[in-house]
Amino acid sequence: MVRRCVVGFLFAIFISTPLMADAHNHDAWEALRDGRAVLMLRHALAPGTGDPDNFDLEDCSTQRNLNEQGREQARAWKPFLEMQGIRQARVFSSQWCRCKETAREMAMGEVTEWPALNSFFANRGEGRLATRQTIALVNDLDEGAPVILVSHQVNITRLTGVYPASNEGVIIALPLSRNPVVLARVSPGD
Repeated sequence: MVRRCVVGFLFAIFISTPLMADAHNHDAWEALRDGRAVLMLRHALAPGTGDPDNFDLEDCSTQRNLNEQGREQARAWKPFLEMQGIRQARVFSSQWCRCKETAREMAMGEVTEWPALNSFFANRGEGRLATRQTIALVNDLDEGAPVILVSHQVNITRLTGVYPASNEGVIIALPLSRNPVVLARVSPGD
């Protein structure tokens, strides 16, 4: 009897959770469309961790790059964003090849490189400065199309406290601050 009650309770939580998440995400998507939030996402799947010892920012062959699954993940953003009413965006990317490729494969607009979005995985001491620069750059943007930032796990975690999976994004309320409000975690797989 107790086991049946526990199973029933867990089932009720399981089936109600997506509905609550959808209601919450609706407000987040509306904020993104209206320019009251930005979408910051981790690049799509690029197998491995960090970068090789011979890493060269100007040479993609020395970097950890997207594989075919990663390119498919990145392309999945366009129809996913269009379902949310976002057909075009201002897209800013880290200078790492895996981020630039993710941004291009999304096909949401011209991609602008922002060094502030570059990974500081190998030099954690640069995290504070990169985060401050990202906050300032975003808050200085003029009104316009929704904003998408393509970056790295360390950058997103440092700013928001969220540890995103590959190809996962966070919708963050504006203005950005050192303690930003994360409105939703999203990915095309949702």
